[in-house]
Amino acid sequence: MAEPVPTKPHYTGHRDRLRQRFIEGGADALPDYELLELILFMAIPRRDVKPVAKDLIDRFDDLNGVLSATPKELEGIKGISETTAITLKAIQATGLRMLKQDLMSRPLLNSWQRLVEYCEAGMARDSKEHFRLLFLNKKNELIADEIQQSGTVDHTPAYPREIMKRALELGATALILVHNHPSGDPNPSQADIQMTQNIIKAAQPFDIIIHDHLIVSRNGTSSFKTLGLI
Repeated sequence: MAEPVPTKPHYTGHRDRLRQRFIEGGADALPDYELLELILFMAIPRRDVKPVAKDLIDRFDDLNGVLSATPKELEGIKGISETTAITLKAIQATGLRMLKQDLMSRPLLNSWQRLVEYCEAGMARDSKEHFRLLFLNKKNELIADEIQQSGTVDHTPAYPREIMKRALELGATALILVHNHPSGDPNPSQADIQMTQNIIKAAQPFDIIIHDHLIVSRNGTSSFKTLGLI
């Protein structure tokens, strides 16, 4: 008796159709969960990943939320192993590096929307507050991007003396301050305003300009300069 011919898994045809739609229409042809499926095909080759992709979107709201989740949070979803979590984080890191490399090649003040997108992609969904410093040269080109301090969910200390010391080490002539609000409220607090004023005062003797202070959150980004606070 002839041996039975192995049947392909039921999800094979779906994968082929999804790949074709992506080839023909690009990312805009796919909703977030289907784009996530494409990524998961590579990390989980022998399983139907559609339910996993939908569970990820349900838990983290959208593709940005998924990629911004911590490895531990990702592994809390059924079907996500450590290897798959690392794959997702590597894709996020690749995207952020591409954005950063693009910003490094031009005057930052002429690429403001790209700067905001870069900061939002890297910080908007973080569960802890981080204080970030963008150091600029005389041409307002980005020469360094560093996290100065990380804190709790609602407080991150900033030390003006340490900020100035680092700016002088790098030869920076200007700074853009950035920090995130995990609460989702992008409005500056009185403590944020006072901290910014302290940094501006510390920068004055060194002729270092503070161009702006951005507060990034999942509900938007606020600018001290736009608000008239700088």
